[in-house]
Amino acid sequence: MTKTVNNFAAQGDFILIAVDAIPATAKLQDIDGAHFIVAHSETGHNHVIERARAVVYEAADDEFVAYIRSLGDGAEIEHKRNFDTHETIALPPNRTYQVRRQREYVPEGFRRAAD
Repeated sequence: MTKTVNNFAAQGDFILIAVDAIPATAKLQDIDGAHFIVAHSETGHNHVIERARAVVYEAADDEFVAYIRSLGDGAEIEHKRNFDTHETIALPPNRTYQVRRQREYVPEGFRRAAD
């Protein structure tokens, strides 16, 4: 099942919010093979987007924030798990989104939540 997003969507441990632009201070995310990882999973079932169809930037000053710019014909964020998976999110072409990752409290402070 696929859900097309325009202004707002959620998938697992993150939400997407449409924004006008990626901040100049954001840094291009490291590439993991053919995919950018939008959100990590402790079990290896990451939320990913194809690098040929989007670019992902990490906020320079906030580990809980990233940015996605869909390219060409648009892009899809998939949850790489064969069971109990979150529905795929389809991003329209040439749109920019802020990714806000869920955080969880640990005695040392906060860290990114992982499903």
